[in-house]
Amino acid sequence: MDSSNDRTASLMTPAKLAQVGAAARAPVSPAAFLDQMAADVGHAHVKRLAELRLELEGHARGSRAASIRPALKRLRQALDPLDFSLLQPRGLWAAVTGKSRDAGAEFAGCVERIDQTAKALATEAAAVLQQQQPHATAVERALVEFEVEYRALDKLIDQGARWLQDMRNQIKARQAQASSDPAAQAQVRLDAARCEILVARLKALRAGAAASQQAHQQVRATAERRCALMAQVQKAASGEVREWRSRLGTLASAAAEGKLAGLNLEGPRDIHEELRKHLEQLLADSAQLRTHEDLLSRQLAAMGEQLAAAT
Repeated sequence: MDSSNDRTASLMTPAKLAQVGAAARAPVSPAAFLDQMAADVGHAHVKRLAELRLELEGHARGSRAASIRPALKRLRQALDPLDFSLLQPRGLWAAVTGKSRDAGAEFAGCVERIDQTAKALATEAAAVLQQQQPHATAVERALVEFEVEYRALDKLIDQGARWLQDMRNQIKARQAQASSDPAAQAQVRLDAARCEILVARLKALRAGAAASQQAHQQVRATAERRCALMAQVQKAASGEVREWRSRLGTLASAAAEGKLAGLNLEGPRDIHEELRKHLEQLLADSAQLRTHEDLLSRQLAAMGEQLAAAT
């Protein structure tokens, strides 16, 4: 085999060499063998990337942290009806007629309804977090292999491009030398055609590698946003929500008993407003995560199309 054929063989990966070893037992011409190698270079990496894409796509469908959004929205909406003005001093006549107690009971009833919604958020957040954990671990493991594969494909493309340039330079030199040798001219044409096969193959591989890198970045970014959102939800559930339940629960108990005199409303009102603002931020973050998750689905689909073209 000549030096150009040796360079073609150097493009082979261990997995590909094993496949070729099995295929080589079948009778095949050297030219056909080299043509097939040029057309199939990088096949093992492309195949594995396609398998990992399907795996990541499945995890993306199963790990949608933005599903916590409805529970966040229910609690945010539940906060609005709470009216602190019900606990404002109403004078002696209101106390005598029982209007103060009625206002306190109305306030306490609203707090109780919000409290039930807050409990539901904590339960939902715990369930989503538990569902997320195995997906997060599997995604991280797949991403490591994913990066190894597309970087290996990049190296193979660079190697192929160098071989292609070297081969083209040789063909130019051989064309000048083969002007009076029909057999040599025929071989030059065959090698030139083989170069074109490799050109098309490298183009498809570059597109697949680029799509894979973009998908890898999107998977990573979405995973980080997903973790950040769930961390913030857990922080809210154990922080602002718990504080709200404690302070407003104490206030509601006093209000329900008609003990409105001397109540400090400023602290509970501030806590109520802080929780409302934090929930609005979490809703914005969950909407942004949903956008990223949708973008990730499209990115993985585009990667699948590019890899299919390189299969």
